Amino acid sequence: MLRRVQQYIRDHQLLSPHDKVLVCVSGGADSVALLDVLLRGGYECIVAHCNFNLRNQESDRDEQFVQQLVAQYNNTNPLTKIKLFIKHFDTRSYATTNHISIEMAARELRYNWFDELASEHQCSAIAVAHHQNDQAETLLLNLKRGTGLRGLAGMRPKSNGWRNDADNTIINAHAPIIRPLLCTTRDYILHYLRDIRHIHWVEDSTNTDTSYQRNAIRQQLTSYTKAEIEHIAQTASRVQGYIDLISGVDSQEAQMVQLYEELREYNFPEIEKMFYVQKRGEGGKIFYADHYTATLKKGQWIIQPRAPKN
Repeated sequence: MLRRVQQYIRDHQLLSPHDKVLVCVSGGADSVALLDVLLRGGYECIVAHCNFNLRNQESDRDEQFVQQLVAQYNNTNPLTKIKLFIKHFDTRSYATTNHISIEMAARELRYNWFDELASEHQCSAIAVAHHQNDQAETLLLNLKRGTGLRGLAGMRPKSNGWRNDADNTIINAHAPIIRPLLCTTRDYILHYLRDIRHIHWVEDSTNTDTSYQRNAIRQQLTSYTKAEIEHIAQTASRVQGYIDLISGVDSQEAQMVQLYEELREYNFPEIEKMFYVQKRGEGGKIFYADHYTATLKKGQWIIQPRAPKN
């Protein structure tokens, strides 16, 4: 998990070594894993926790859990003191005043506050814990609503702001929003916390309420295999690349799509890995398709037919 996320951070240039990063921690498994991985990666972390006062005692429980979690890290390594910031919101009042849903109100409140904190403390980025299951949820949700290319592109590893659902505009932030866990699935995050790091987390009881459309889609995804979720997330990344190609943006996603188009007739299943191998110049590695092999030599892919099986 640590190596995978660190490689993803490097490949997508999300952070530089020893950067100061604002980590948004709810107390759930995803954000707890995000904080642990970033701390182990050597980044200076500032923790932000929102109490939206929507779940009564459970909201207070989450707040206390995050306080205890940060205290444990600080006690374990007294040379590295993590700053913790907590803010209470009157989310229902904000939603009523602005004539928006509770979900949209919570989103606006947290991102506005995160941006203020990141600016005040000169953070290089705002790290949120979206992963490949969240990416799949976003694509399926957008498909149900009806969408264009940008809706099919889902969330990017790094963005310069957040989307305002009311008018579909982008609100620019002082620090980029990064998603280091987009390289992994929810199952692997739980395995990392439970079986490798033995770290506890708290569960949000509203996540099982399928009257919320996203929760209903999340429940639907429980019947998908890990590979199927990864494939949906890869589709989002490819759509991002096509958008950049159309827009004339020379991004990594656009370069990856170009490689995908060049090799599409051979049906190699690991185009993303091949792209990063080529980018790092790791010659000699062999990739396999059903009927072909690909070997990187002097920066170019050499495609050869596979020998027939006996």
